[in-house]
Amino acid sequence: MSENCVIKCSNVSIRYITGDFKSIGLKEYIVRRLSGKYRVCEFWADKDVTFELNRGDMLGIIGTNGAGKSTLLKAVSGIMVPTLGKMRVTGKIAALLELTSGFDGDLTVKENTFLRGAMLGYTKKFMCEMYDSIIAFAELGEFQDRPFKQLSSGMKSRLAFAIACLVNPDILILDEVLSVGDGAFRRKSHDKMNEILAKGITGILVSHSIPQVREMCNKILWLDHGRQIVFSDDVETACDAYEMFLNNKKLPENEAEIKSAAASFRALSRQKAESASAKKHAEAKKLLAENVDGDVVKLAIDILKKHRPESLAEELR
Repeated sequence: MSENCVIKCSNVSIRYITGDFKSIGLKEYIVRRLSGKYRVCEFWADKDVTFELNRGDMLGIIGTNGAGKSTLLKAVSGIMVPTLGKMRVTGKIAALLELTSGFDGDLTVKENTFLRGAMLGYTKKFMCEMYDSIIAFAELGEFQDRPFKQLSSGMKSRLAFAIACLVNPDILILDEVLSVGDGAFRRKSHDKMNEILAKGITGILVSHSIPQVREMCNKILWLDHGRQIVFSDDVETACDAYEMFLNNKKLPENEAEIKSAAASFRALSRQKAESASAKKHAEAKKLLAENVDGDVVKLAIDILKKHRPESLAEELR
């Protein structure tokens, strides 16, 4: 690994093995094993995944449900050991894979904050110094002494996110967690992520929100049924190709097909935008024609307010 390399994933494959042991019991299991009638099934959640992240990188992992995204995050965070390949990680990890896991419902918000900090490996002194900032960021100042189980799901998620972001990890792993809370808190979450990434922290984001990935990530990994489709620093092209795949369900097989799919998506987007614009203009002309004897200026402003507010704003500035 180079000096700046924080995560190196080399041909990582992760296999799940399933059988019918739980349903048949120990005795029947032994009988079937001795008679050769016991069967197991293998399922490869990830297969030959390779990527490398340097300090300060933000990787977006995309893919449909069942692509192997969350399983790969568990390997990065050390929860799972790859069946094949190597995963090398340098630095302290804060992983938000399941936001409310690790909390005790009967303990208070304050007690759970210190509990979660201890689970992440932080000292009591450090958590005492950070506690007020964590509670303020999570907007839970009035709920510090309430049992955790009395919080809403959004409040629980805000606390987990605040602890992970306001402590001091080298690597921050986020699995569909930047959509927690209301609109204002989501904006604050995005701003906080940008702030900590600017300090050189390495991040991994799994998200179904492609605009979110476009905005926040400088590298992208696309998985499909455990198979790596692309790992690249050309985030826009990969996102365009992925969105085209969501439209036509045709999976690109190589770099040339990825570029072709991206180009097709951009052309389709332009076509839709032009069609929508033409429709709005046609509606505006129709409304003007129907009201030619009225206050045309007022009517035109009303039409712009409804259909092209950005144009009206530009004219009034």
